[in-house]
Amino acid sequence: MNQVIDGLKQAGVRPRDIVVYNRYRREMYDAGIAQWAPEGVRIAWASEAYTRIQHDMEGYDPDVFMDMALALPGEDITDERVRRSYVTRVLTKQVNKVVNLPTLKHHDASGVTVTLKNMSHGFVNNVERSHATRTLLATGTFIPAVVNLPVFRQKMVLHIVDGVKALYNGGPGARPQFIWEHKTMYFGTDPVALDKIGWKVVDEKRAELGLAPVAFEKADRANRFSNPQVEHIELAGILGLGEFDDKKIEVRRFDLAP
Repeated sequence: MNQVIDGLKQAGVRPRDIVVYNRYRREMYDAGIAQWAPEGVRIAWASEAYTRIQHDMEGYDPDVFMDMALALPGEDITDERVRRSYVTRVLTKQVNKVVNLPTLKHHDASGVTVTLKNMSHGFVNNVERSHATRTLLATGTFIPAVVNLPVFRQKMVLHIVDGVKALYNGGPGARPQFIWEHKTMYFGTDPVALDKIGWKVVDEKRAELGLAPVAFEKADRANRFSNPQVEHIELAGILGLGEFDDKKIEVRRFDLAP
């Protein structure tokens, strides 16, 4: 994070114009993010902490949302807060460009979490409905529907994926037994291409260890869902959010001296 901030400063961005954001305030402080932020740089969040019912609006923009006929079981679908996921005011009102900083990891609902899910579930509320129960799974359409909003298209300009230590199973929680030393960082402006690359890397690691590809894994002690909806990446490509075709994705590798 601090290296990114240093780069922005070198590019002429004033510290007071840099905002370090995490969706949950409590998570930001528990992880030490707020303490690491350099003096003069602002910190921001949208909600106090994770809750299953996510209809709080204090940190969200009532005028910018994704509406989908999808709800947690038992909720009233006629309530617009139930159907909608509102975008954080940080994104809609406070910044004009965003550097997205995801990690490379497995996710038992969406197959992988790289750039797209980091955006779709980090910048809007009411996300639990996308993976509500073992049989109610909709990340495949929920993720691209959120990231297809104009505010994401216009403001998400760079993605830096931390794959130094990556997760190949049991996600989204980083269980130590499923972490491996991938020792790689990914940089790009195309979120779909980066997710396609990340997906392949996770599947390669799983194959090495005798595990099924993420799209075909089954629920077990480490994973809640069967057949995670990794198709969110392909659908995002169809929507024009980036390049999905491997033949059109150029990957340049730079090896750093030890």
